[in-house]
Amino acid sequence: MTGATRRASGPVRAAVRARLVLGRYRLARHALGAVAALAALYLLTGAAGPYRDLQIAQAAYLTCAVAGLTVLTGLGGQISLGHGAFMAVGAYTTALLLIHRAWPLAAVLVAAVVVTAAVGTVVGAVAARLHGPYLAGATLAFAVGLPGLAGYTPLLDLLGGQNGLAVPPAAPPAALGETFPVERWQAWMACLGAVLTLFLLANLTRGRFGRTLRATRDDEIAAALHGVRVARVRIAATVVSAACAGLAGGLLAVVTALAAPGAFPLTLSLQLIAAIVIGGPGSLAGAAWGALVLVFVPAWASDVAQRADLSHNVASNLPLALYGLVLIVVTLAFPRGVQGGLRVAWAALSRAALARRRRPTRGATG
Repeated sequence: MTGATRRASGPVRAAVRARLVLGRYRLARHALGAVAALAALYLLTGAAGPYRDLQIAQAAYLTCAVAGLTVLTGLGGQISLGHGAFMAVGAYTTALLLIHRAWPLAAVLVAAVVVTAAVGTVVGAVAARLHGPYLAGATLAFAVGLPGLAGYTPLLDLLGGQNGLAVPPAAPPAALGETFPVERWQAWMACLGAVLTLFLLANLTRGRFGRTLRATRDDEIAAALHGVRVARVRIAATVVSAACAGLAGGLLAVVTALAAPGAFPLTLSLQLIAAIVIGGPGSLAGAAWGALVLVFVPAWASDVAQRADLSHNVASNLPLALYGLVLIVVTLAFPRGVQGGLRVAWAALSRAALARRRRPTRGATG
């Protein structure tokens, strides 16, 4: 090895070493955040009642789907209206395995993720070269058509038609006691799935894959000129996003004990898009905020409508009106989503605290 080669390889080794150290630090930080989130959710579900536990479970499995869509749409710039259909694939896979195979629940959920990822590979390969309204139209057709297969005559006996499939309830482990609430156990499973999903996606999107995905979003031509295989990156993003939606669908089937076409309408896919806009496009933490809004705002609006002394027609439409009003206000107040608004507020507080520390005291000024 010549002296020039040694001098050139030194900075390269230092850069590789620094990248490894940074990766380990990032992994440790994300792991610490995941453990803290699990501890907080454990305390929250223990203090909540059965109804709140079900709401927490619903918000948790929706977080999985919204986080996956954040990777595809928020980071990759690919608009997908078909994530409700991916959730349906995961839900029906879970239902069929629990009914006909009686696998352990963990293995069933893993199988749901794998099957949905395989479907995502096919959809991603078809849609990899589509853009804008063409991609939205293709995924829209997927979202509308796939749940309708349950009513197709050859599949009627297998998928249960419009009534769907009744999923065997997931009983808590015997070690937790016979009186342990089922709703709390469901909330624990959903929260574990959500935290694990966010942990894996956080490490994935902060690495090379995330940088490549952002490059294809910002300038597809420049990324291709630099050797990025744009179609392959988009297919990979679709697979990752579909896998997260499959886990969400599997958890939905377990929590609701049902897999039916009516649980996956087109409005579900639109709500997932709204969730990433509300929470913050491109932010995994924003995915959690968006899922919370999807669950708790309609419930709050329904409570307001029930308590108000209004006519039946007004009371039945008030929840939708209040829900829409809240969405508009949140979007206008936080153009970058809830997570973006929190970042702006935190930066403003940090600047104010720094300015107070730098401000000279009276004794110092004389």
